[in-house]
Amino acid sequence: MTAAIPTRSYPNTPSSTKDSARSISTSTSGSTLADVLERVLDKGIVIAGDISVSVATTELLTIRIRLLIASVDKAREMGINWWENNPHFSAQSQNLIEANQQLMQRVESLETELRSLRPAPASQAVPTA
Repeated sequence: MTAAIPTRSYPNTPSSTKDSARSISTSTSGSTLADVLERVLDKGIVIAGDISVSVATTELLTIRIRLLIASVDKAREMGINWWENNPHFSAQSQNLIEANQQLMQRVESLETELRSLRPAPASQAVPTA
C-alpha cells in the first residue's frame, strides 16, 4: 500500500490558477516608494532630536530639531495651518501687500502735490523799534 503524501502549496509558487489568485500578502513583501510616501503623508511622521556641544561640563550650544512630515489635510487635522496666514505663501496676502504699496505711493504723490500748492512760508519779519 502506498500512502498519499500531501503537497504544500506556497504563495509564491503557483500550483494552479486558483491558488495564485489567492496569494497572501505578507509584511516582508516589497513596498514601493509611492506606497511608503502615501503611508507617511497619511499618518504623519515626527522626527525629533537634540544636539548639544559642550566642553568639559560647560554646555556651549544646544540645537533642538523637531520635524513633522505630513500631508496638508493631516496637518489641518492637527491644527497646523501657518501657511494660510503667512504672506509669503498666501496669494490673498500677496494681493494685499501690493495694494498697500500702491496706496503708499499714491499718498506720497498727493503729499508732494499738496506741498507744491502751499505758499512758501513768509520770511520772519524783524520787528522795528
